Amino acid sequence: MNIHHKTVESIPSPLSPLLAPANDHPCNPFTDIRVAITGGTSGLGLSLVRELLDRGAKVAFVARSRDGVERVEQGLPAAHGIVGDVSRKEDIHPITMQIVGALGGLDVLINNASDLGPIPLQLFADTECEDLERALATNFLGPFRLTKAMLGSLAASARECRGAVVVNVSSDAAVNAYQRWGAYSASKAALLHLSRIWDEELSLEGVRVLSIDPGDMDTPLHAAAVPDADRSTLKSPEVAARELADTIAAVLSRRRRTNAIVQEAIG
Repeated sequence: MNIHHKTVESIPSPLSPLLAPANDHPCNPFTDIRVAITGGTSGLGLSLVRELLDRGAKVAFVARSRDGVERVEQGLPAAHGIVGDVSRKEDIHPITMQIVGALGGLDVLINNASDLGPIPLQLFADTECEDLERALATNFLGPFRLTKAMLGSLAASARECRGAVVVNVSSDAAVNAYQRWGAYSASKAALLHLSRIWDEELSLEGVRVLSIDPGDMDTPLHAAAVPDADRSTLKSPEVAARELADTIAAVLSRRRRTNAIVQEAIG
């Protein structure tokens, strides 16, 4: 089964990939921006680490496997690897402290880590409670806890006019019902609504919260869910990472333009 994703929420970038400014150009919205990415050792997460480093951001990434973190750090020495499991409540505080310690604060948080639930996928009535709990812990509670723990740093970023953006990686399974995708779908639906609520509630703090569906990608997660999928029909995670980065860049650029107008009016 191949699920066709639709963007839940995205802001088109004003910058074509061919016209995007160089990393050291003063107009590059990612220059010295501090970004944390969960699930950063494979698939979309790893592509985001590469993409945002290439755009001049300071990047920390989180993953459960120490071997995976060390492998990525060896290939991308500019990235700060953090071993931790966002589905575990007891890991959130250490992850938060390591992100702030490595980056000196935080401007952009990308909650990318995901769990399918049962593999192979099961009808919801046949899904074990433990599989549903794991999907909810990774896809919903993890982003909730980590974002909540990072709100102080994000609010400080907003006050400093640096950024303050949270991206929750979503799926069209968050809004459409598909057989055998129950655990994943329910957890992503919860994350989507959390994103909408927090975008409303945190706007007064200057923090944006976006829910973005990157589409069907050729990743290990998709291969586990749909092992017989035609990979030639799937989007590469590198393309998805560029698109997601463009969306974040548009938000950051818009923030900077707004702040410049406000400062000019005040001055």
